[in-house]
Amino acid sequence: MMKQSARSRRLVKHHKRLKAGSKINLVALMDIFTILVFFLIVNQSEVRVLQNIEKISLPVSVADTLPVENLVISVIADTVLVQERAIWQKSENGQGLTEQENPEFIQTLTTELTYQASKRTELTETEQQNGRAVTIIGDAATPYVVLKQIMAACAATGYRDISLAVEQQAKQANGEG
Repeated sequence: MMKQSARSRRLVKHHKRLKAGSKINLVALMDIFTILVFFLIVNQSEVRVLQNIEKISLPVSVADTLPVENLVISVIADTVLVQERAIWQKSENGQGLTEQENPEFIQTLTTELTYQASKRTELTETEQQNGRAVTIIGDAATPYVVLKQIMAACAATGYRDISLAVEQQAKQANGEG
């Protein structure tokens, strides 16, 4: 066996180190992801999304109060959804949501709201005073008669804290809205 020079031993050692491959420093990567998670948690409460329904064009308002999580009734064209479940759709004979009162629609909505109320029987102190909370999301073109029927059915079943979802209008610089 031949003796190796110091230089050749150093080169062999250097090549072994390069063949071993690189190692990932996971501590720095975990720190970055931890900071990212905290950032997302802190900033997630600033945006309120009721439902992602692109078919609805919300009416515009200058209301300052943000919506809270509660029962949601959506009105899209001739379909009414309670908690994203369709309870009323335009029938084949053409009877849908019209400018006149519809007792069958009111009865169906009342039944669904009574069922939703029975799922959570205990009420908070605020709900005992103001009634259960409900948010109505309707297209700006929804007839007032339909909204009136929905609000009457809500009030009859104990959902008296009614909110209408609107798109917030930017306020003018001079204070006028």
